[in-house]
Amino acid sequence: MTDTTYQMLAIGLYFLTMLAIGYYAYRQTSDLDDYILGGRRLTPGVAALSAGASDMSGWLLLGLPGAIYASGLIEAWIVIGLVIGAYLNWQFVAPRLRAYTQIANDSLTIPSFFENRLRDRSHVLRIAAGTIVLVFFTFYVSSGMVAGGVFFESSFGASYLSGMLLVAGITLCYTLFGGFLGASLTDVAQALLMFAALVTIPVVAIIATGGPGDVVDLVRAADAAHNAADPGDEIHRTSLFFGGGFLAIVSAAAWGLGYFGQPHIIVRFMAMRSPADAKAGRRIGISWMVLTSAGAIATGFAGLAYFYGRGETLDNAETVFLQLAQDIFHPFVAGIVLAAVLAAIMSTISSQLIVCSSALVEDIYRAFGKQASPTRLVTYGRLGVLTVAVVAILLALNPDGTILDLVGFAWAGFGAAFGPLILLSLFWRKLTTAGAIAGMVTGALVVGIWGQIDALSSTMYEIVPAFIACAVAAIVVSLLTARHDDDVQREFSEMGEVVRKGSGAPEREPSA
Repeated sequence: MTDTTYQMLAIGLYFLTMLAIGYYAYRQTSDLDDYILGGRRLTPGVAALSAGASDMSGWLLLGLPGAIYASGLIEAWIVIGLVIGAYLNWQFVAPRLRAYTQIANDSLTIPSFFENRLRDRSHVLRIAAGTIVLVFFTFYVSSGMVAGGVFFESSFGASYLSGMLLVAGITLCYTLFGGFLGASLTDVAQALLMFAALVTIPVVAIIATGGPGDVVDLVRAADAAHNAADPGDEIHRTSLFFGGGFLAIVSAAAWGLGYFGQPHIIVRFMAMRSPADAKAGRRIGISWMVLTSAGAIATGFAGLAYFYGRGETLDNAETVFLQLAQDIFHPFVAGIVLAAVLAAIMSTISSQLIVCSSALVEDIYRAFGKQASPTRLVTYGRLGVLTVAVVAILLALNPDGTILDLVGFAWAGFGAAFGPLILLSLFWRKLTTAGAIAGMVTGALVVGIWGQIDALSSTMYEIVPAFIACAVAAIVVSLLTARHDDDVQREFSEMGEVVRKGSGAPEREPSA
């Protein structure tokens, strides 16, 4: 058999595994709570690995090793910021959000939590937040499908359209029928596959190069050759500080701020069995994140040393992970590594599809007072997944810079529009509906404006000023519009008590 045949067999096996997991999840799904939140039955391990896989996407396997290959450790500041942000998210947000979302009328989504937490009877906050989720994630999903098409085009010479439709179709199948549980369980398999690839490839590449000492020597030799050939573009890839000023480092590390407001990540906190599970989830999730990130960084360095030692240079630094796999492994094993890249892409698509579906059904349809049986609501949820997927596919048919540029704003947009509101909702009693709306709008606007002005965006990542602006607007307007509400105060205190005890929220009837 040819190398391509072996690789396609490995990828076919991966696809069949994802469909089988989706079918299992389908058998476990009976109502909207199951479909949107997995019935709040996720174990710490599933929640942690699912959050990690849906977060990292193809950037961890392609973008980060490529950045290290091209520029060195200065690019690691993004990873440092992300790890710190993820740790703080698990430590402080996860247990409180798990408890509060159940106490606040058993909220299934972030927009519905805002409404129930703040007693917004106008539904304006919920609908606005749901619309933001829907719009941003539709473009986000589309970008993932574009990545899938480009992957098949560059790896196997297949047409962009056939590759994009294959990735979209498989992901849609297990998400459409398996819902949140299907997305979460496939995320676990995908996270383990990514972990295995990012640990194995750098270790084998380092051994093939001669050992850690030889890798460092070859990287420094590559730097010396580059600097001698182009003195105006000096580079020192083993330095964590060379090539970036203070603002550049702060800007890169500020990516961690985005974690507090990413719906497809923090929804995993809401789906855990109890607030007490956050402790184990944090240990598992951060361990996975540190090890895979270290593996990605090591892959970049090992790849640079491996190819430089053979007198080769990669035209595209972001292919270093794929090129190493194809050089040092049997074609079938290389196919499994290629499947890891697909896993990173598809895990993010599936998580975002579910969040979009919940925005359509739970945050917009039900916000208008529409009622239906549990079975019909699940059907509507599946129709929501299908609708968003079809729109995303249509956008991906003709990929252009506009779609991909919008995706660049999504992390900052969610982080700045929702992040401060999540923190204030969980830690400050006085947040009001007006304050939340003011903060959400301010954060989104600052991201949009700042990101479009080159002089500003090149100086500081837009999430930093937008995050601060959202928090300030929310606090100031809340103080101006604050009024005492016994139910809000009681639920806030109840949430704190549940978190202190480390138990699940008490069983209670949803309020009207």
